[in-house]
Order: sequence, then structure tokens, then C-alpha cells
Amino acid sequence: MNSIVYRITGLMFLFVAFTVVLLIYLADYQMNQLFREYLLVMGRGGMMHHMGQAELAFLASVHRSLNWVGAILIVLGLLASYSLARSITVPLRRLSIAAEAIEQGRFEQRVPVSSKDEVGHLANIFNRMATTLESNMKLRQQLLANIAHELRTPIAIIKGHLEGMLDDVIDMNKEEVASLHEESIRLNRLITDLKDLSLAEVGQLSLDKRPTNINYLIRRTIQLMKTTIDEKKMVVQCNLNDKLPEINVDPDRISQVISNIFVNALRYTPDRGKVSVTTGLEKKEGQQWVKIAVSDNGPGIAPDDIPHIFDHFYRGEKSRDRKSGGSGLGLAIVKQLVEFHGGKVMVDSGQGTGTTFFVYLPYITER
Repeated sequence: MNSIVYRITGLMFLFVAFTVVLLIYLADYQMNQLFREYLLVMGRGGMMHHMGQAELAFLASVHRSLNWVGAILIVLGLLASYSLARSITVPLRRLSIAAEAIEQGRFEQRVPVSSKDEVGHLANIFNRMATTLESNMKLRQQLLANIAHELRTPIAIIKGHLEGMLDDVIDMNKEEVASLHEESIRLNRLITDLKDLSLAEVGQLSLDKRPTNINYLIRRTIQLMKTTIDEKKMVVQCNLNDKLPEINVDPDRISQVISNIFVNALRYTPDRGKVSVTTGLEKKEGQQWVKIAVSDNGPGIAPDDIPHIFDHFYRGEKSRDRKSGGSGLGLAIVKQLVEFHGGKVMVDSGQGTGTTFFVYLPYITER
């Protein structure tokens, strides 16, 4: 009896029954009064005409009709109340069943939307929530699988080499030790990247903000990558705004952002290619931004890959695979670090026309 169906039905039925009984009582009372006044008017000499069998039979017939009408109205009210209650509770029951299924991990649950009222709106919200949960679960499963895969590779290499050395199959020379050291560095970098990503996503990444010259960070990054630039005989063109003001950022984190984007450009630009870096101020959406643009003349990014390039461990097909290097975390880290500074990162690319990454960092003028 705790069901909302019975409570709504009971309340509606009581209201309808009370209304019908009251109407019948008033109608019956009015009928008797009016009939008596009629008889009084019809009486002779001002004397009231007494009711005979015909009059009593007429009143009895009216009373029976009123009772039948009242009974029918009460039954119809009961049916209407029950129907109204079910129209509310059935969708809610479906929502409840679907919510229990999601609680058990079955995120594919959806509920039909049969109305445009508040219940229908609630069903729409529930379906969107279920879709988001299902998508997040798949992403989490994929993320865990990718993490396991990325960690397994350097660990397997280190383990294999060490076992070979212990079994005297592999000579313990300087080259082998250097190879193991390189894999350990790669493993440590991967773990550090995952840690930074997780902290940034939950808003717990610490930033050491101070006034910073963005142009200086860019020039330093290019200088550190001079060896790679020379090996690929690439041209790096800098169009840096010398009047660019200092902005309050964490220089180490922004250096990481610039480095990841620049490494990405060098990696996918062919030998003797060209990479250009541009800085400047831009007013956008009522906000003043420091804009950094890194462009290359590489193969570009496929349209289907662009919405996913900032996802964890995402690699497009063809050239953007594991063989080209990288763990697939570089651009994900860029996005998280830039957004953690209150900025945003965008990409513009076309196949065969190169790629340009835009980084916008907020610049707040002192008043």
C-alpha cells in the first residue's frame, strides 16, 4: 500500500467521491425544496397541495437517477484516477528498473520517452546520463588496457635483456646497459605523464605561477631540439612578437606544452620540411589572450582523427602509430595543462596541407 499508484488513486478518488456525493446531496435537497414550492404555488387558496402517489413516484425516480449518475461518476473517477496515477508511475518505475541495472554495471540501459512533460524530460536526462556513463566506462576500460600495454613494452624489454645477461646469452656491455637505461627513462617518463594527467584531471596539479616570457620558453625549446632539427635538415621559422607581455604561468608546465607540440610537429614533418612558430596577442570572446601557433607542412591529420587527438593514448592510422614514437599522451597532457592554466588549445589540419596547433593563454592586464 506504499505504492504511489495507490496513494494518487486514493487521493483522486476521495476528491471525486466527495465532490459527487456533495453534488448529489445538493441536487436532491434543491429538488425537494423546489418541488414543494411548486406544489405550494399550485395549491388553491394559498394552501399547500399534498403530494400524492404520482409526485412521490416522480421524486423517487429523480433520486434513483441521481444515485445512478453519482455511482457512474464515482466509478469513472476511480478509473480516471488510476489511469492518471499509472501515467506517472509507470515511467518512474521504468526509470527505477533502469537505474538499478546501471547500478549493477549494465550501462546500456535506456528508457522510452513517451511524453514531453516533466517525466519525459526526466527520461531524456536519464538516457543522456546513461550514454555518458557507458562512454566513460568504455574510455576507462580502453585507458586501462592502453596503460597496461604501454607499461608492458618497456618492462618486457628490460626483463628480457636482464634474463639474457643472467643466462650469458647477452653480453653485459655498455651498449646493452645504455639500451636498458633508455627503456627505464621511457618507462619513468610514461609514469610521470600519467601522474600529471591524473592530477590535472582532478584539479590537484600544483602550479608554480610567476611572470614568464613566452618567447623565451619557445626559443629555449627550439635550442634544445636543435640536434633533431639538424638531423632532419628542417627549417624552423620564428615569428615572435617582441612586444609580447609577460604572463603569469608555470614556466615548467608551459615549457612542457610547447615541447610536446613542437616534438609532435617535428615528428610528422618530413625531412627538409618547415615548422613555423608564431606568437601574438589576440582578443577573443571578450578576453585578451596570448596566442601561440605551431605549424608544420606534414601530411596533416585525417578528419576522423581530429576530434580524438587529445584523447589518452590515441593514435590515428598510417603515420601516427607506435612506430613513429611517442606514447599517445603528449597532446592529452597539452590539453590538460593548458586548460589548467585557464586557457584552451585548438587544432586546424587538412590532409596534405599540414597541421597548426593554437594555444591560447589568458592575459589579464593590471588595473
